[in-house]
Amino acid sequence: MNIIDTSIPDVKIIEPKVFGDERGFFFESFNLLKFEDAIGRKVNFVQDNHSKSSKNVLRGLHYQLDPCAQGKLVRCVQGEVFDVAVDIRKSSATFGRWVGVHLSAENKKQLWIPEGFAHGFLTLSDSAEFLYKTTNYYSPDSDRGILWNDSDIGIEWPLTVSPLLSEKDDKAKRLKDADLFK
Repeated sequence: MNIIDTSIPDVKIIEPKVFGDERGFFFESFNLLKFEDAIGRKVNFVQDNHSKSSKNVLRGLHYQLDPCAQGKLVRCVQGEVFDVAVDIRKSSATFGRWVGVHLSAENKKQLWIPEGFAHGFLTLSDSAEFLYKTTNYYSPDSDRGILWNDSDIGIEWPLTVSPLLSEKDDKAKRLKDADLFK
């Protein structure tokens, strides 16, 4: 496994070692010991999620407040997405900054998004299947969102048309008005 640092030190890109030949390929998609060594702390994943989205669907920017905050290990197993993590920890030196990574079935990259970050993705292919592990269970009472196109964040989404949004995501709050982490 190759760990790539991003411009936000707590967010990591994880590239697996892929072994392939004329039969296909094999790779270890998750190893707890290697993962914890890579991020420098213990984790306990409690839930796996799987979504499928059509082209131009934008999901996010989602997060959960304490005590239900979630760290996420995300990957795209079919198609391609542009995946984004936004630091929403007010006390962080990188507060309000974002990292964006292309994740696809082809490149097999994963992104580690720790607690204290909002997360979202845009489907770039005709469809995409997206898998992620979370460090906490989904809690409707703690569920929050930040507007995907908040100008105070300035995410450079690779859009060619207006994205398809859920009603919840379309009505999300701006960063300056959102409930955030300390």
